[in-house]
Amino acid sequence: MNRTTLSLIAGATALAAVTGFASLNAPAASGDNTAKAATQQPVERTSLLCPQPSTSEIAETAYTSYTPVTQGAADSGKAELQAAAVESADSASGKKTGKKTGKKTVKPALKPAEPGKPATGDGSGAEPPALVGTAEGKFAPGWTVQETTAVAAGTGRGLLGTNCTAPDTEFWFPGVSTATGRTDYVHLTNPDDSAAVVDVELYGKDGTLKSTVGEGITVQPGASEPILLSTLASGQQTDLTVHVTVRSGRVGAAVQALDDKIGGDWLAASTDPAGSLVMPGIPKDATAVRLVAFAPGDQDADLKVRLASPSGLITPAGNETLHVKAGMTAAADLGDVTRGEAGSLVLTSTGTSAPVVAALQVVRGKGSKQEMAFIPATSPVGGRATVADNSSKGTTLALSAPGQSAQVKVTASAGSEGGTAATKTYTIKGGTTQDVDAPVPAGLKGTYALTVEPVSGGPVYASRTLASAQEGVPGFTIQTLPDDRGTVAVPEADQDLSVLLKK
Repeated sequence: MNRTTLSLIAGATALAAVTGFASLNAPAASGDNTAKAATQQPVERTSLLCPQPSTSEIAETAYTSYTPVTQGAADSGKAELQAAAVESADSASGKKTGKKTGKKTVKPALKPAEPGKPATGDGSGAEPPALVGTAEGKFAPGWTVQETTAVAAGTGRGLLGTNCTAPDTEFWFPGVSTATGRTDYVHLTNPDDSAAVVDVELYGKDGTLKSTVGEGITVQPGASEPILLSTLASGQQTDLTVHVTVRSGRVGAAVQALDDKIGGDWLAASTDPAGSLVMPGIPKDATAVRLVAFAPGDQDADLKVRLASPSGLITPAGNETLHVKAGMTAAADLGDVTRGEAGSLVLTSTGTSAPVVAALQVVRGKGSKQEMAFIPATSPVGGRATVADNSSKGTTLALSAPGQSAQVKVTASAGSEGGTAATKTYTIKGGTTQDVDAPVPAGLKGTYALTVEPVSGGPVYASRTLASAQEGVPGFTIQTLPDDRGTVAVPEADQDLSVLLKK
């Protein structure tokens, strides 16, 4: 046996010792495909970023953490939320003051509970900071944290809510504004130990708003930075799209839109640009709905606009289509498009498919008693979606099957302070949206989480509305329910060390 062969065998033996599962058996037949289908395995680590909830001294914020029970998850683990450092900005000009708050000891009184049971906490005034969250082991699969804030008066008064988001490198926010009476901030939070460098671009009805202020913004490690959008470009525009791109590192991003007259809410990022989009769960009592869309490519988009109602797909009179020029933001007022029924807006290409991003601004109430919220285009529920901070009253779950009919299982978790989990199954007809009578835990005390799982049929889109009237103002906030990314595809493969013996 020559020296080369001995070296190869020694290398194979060492590799087998390191991997613990290597096999020295060659494939049964040369050229056979030994790869196996990927399996879904629970994730082992999840990161979430929560923006600073408010700068109002009269704000009241509730936090809810929840991890659904996931088969195959680890037996142990932990989850924690740490305060982020914040670089403050002058509220009038949006310019950085240069003051760093550092790592505050003040944070919500929230300790994530065992999977299957929500944990709650709260904060008051402008004190609660942005949060950087990490969950490992049994806490990681599907971990969700909801941040809900009530502001009784002032700019942006009403109910504001957001699901804390995973860090990423690109975000699209159609629906922002720099018009008179609007004060919109994009909050950037860096979860990592090194600085992130971010570009923030604005696109209006005529294309890019030229500015260098939004280029190369540095977000320090473990820090959060709110940026007033009106400082990034001159002039006022009602309908804008914000594009956040990360040159290095990663961030979490969310837009806080505050209006002098019609309240405020958080605008989550739209799903990735696509030729067809769904915005689920327009409240049936919406008094005004505005569609904002942007075509990020070099091709114009012609979109068919339809409403998935309880009885099927209908075309809004006078708003049958929307033309979106490449690189420009387009908008359409849809009025009270739902006309007293649940609905979801469905956009599809009328010809050659061009990718777009989109969101809805939704208003409830009339006159001085108006409140607004947003519904960004979202991805389907997928394997499972989870949303926390539900109550026995004021929670509406909307399910939409814009294509084929679908069967959906909805589980209400145990209550944060007591109650037994409950499950219901629903059939959603193709082309419709239903506001379903979601299950409530038996003997509920506190709040609970809802988990949505498609059982069969076509793709399902979902959203949850929280409503809470305050001094006659119909306060509300809407969160979409994309897949909670509790599992990841892991390909199965056998070690084939015969490659080491090939010349």
